[in-house]
Amino acid sequence: MNDAKSPLGGSAAIAAAELAISARGLVKHFGDVKAVDGIDLEVPRGTIFAILGPNGAGKTTFMRMLATLSRPDRGEASIMGHDLIAEPDAVRAAIAMTGQFASLDEDLTGRENMILLARLWGFRGSRASRRADDLLSAFDLADAAHKQVKDYSGGMRRRLDIAASLIVTPGVLFLDEPTTGLDPKARQGVWRMIRRLAGAGVTVLLTTQYLDEADQLAARIAVIDHGRKIAEGTSRELKAATGSGFLNVTVADQARIGDAMRLLEETLGAQPHESAEGGQISVLANTAGAANGAIGKLLAAGIDLTDYSMGQPSLDDVFFALTGHPAEADQTQEAEPA
Repeated sequence: MNDAKSPLGGSAAIAAAELAISARGLVKHFGDVKAVDGIDLEVPRGTIFAILGPNGAGKTTFMRMLATLSRPDRGEASIMGHDLIAEPDAVRAAIAMTGQFASLDEDLTGRENMILLARLWGFRGSRASRRADDLLSAFDLADAAHKQVKDYSGGMRRRLDIAASLIVTPGVLFLDEPTTGLDPKARQGVWRMIRRLAGAGVTVLLTTQYLDEADQLAARIAVIDHGRKIAEGTSRELKAATGSGFLNVTVADQARIGDAMRLLEETLGAQPHESAEGGQISVLANTAGAANGAIGKLLAAGIDLTDYSMGQPSLDDVFFALTGHPAEADQTQEAEPA
């Protein structure tokens, strides 16, 4: 894909060794709250990199610092070769950011929003219209171009918001929880758009609390908890570091979940955790024999199971093993001022 043929712009021919983002020891405090507490990060150009963590982990504050919206208390970083502190204007010229909430005029049509933004970016006359139409087509919104944004579905609004960030093709696109609140079909649509952007040479740094999102999209994942990076690697590397065998059981009677978790911990010597949807319990069981013994003890205790299996750890298992709590357990909001 090249600049002449792709409305997204960019080039896929980017040397993997070149870094789009390099951060060292970034720190941000709000009073006594350590929102970001010494994070290092390196992101190669043209890749999708995910920052994974629960609400309040420091993901948004870290991204806002990289996007020059919040000044670090300590540390250093460069974006597309430009120093974050010394060259903020050059950094801003090389990036785009889409936050958690759409920044669009709901009373305008999708096309009117895009033309307005194109003109603000310096496109004149027919060039603004062409850029708007190209992006609407690239994001599968051409049929809805003349509808008011307030009549868009959640997925359509999210795609339009991302498209609006690409009026001028950035070197780095920051996406802060890009699929929060979307239904599964809409999430899949946004995922396709993100993959296309990376294929066009745009470096994508996204924050997410959805484990499957990081697993599906990212070449590398950094896990953040309480303002610190606690692990980094590919999805496969993170899973391999957690352990090879996990027992997954689904308890028939929800009232016996607690009993089942206590019995599994006693039998296997590892702390189990319940899935976000409820009902399924996962626990490290290094051998099939150990797993069979644990299942036998559950049944002997009168705890009926509707399903059980052995498998590789999920990213949910990885996050629990690293932090001791599920990804959605911490509901404390970051202290970033409005």
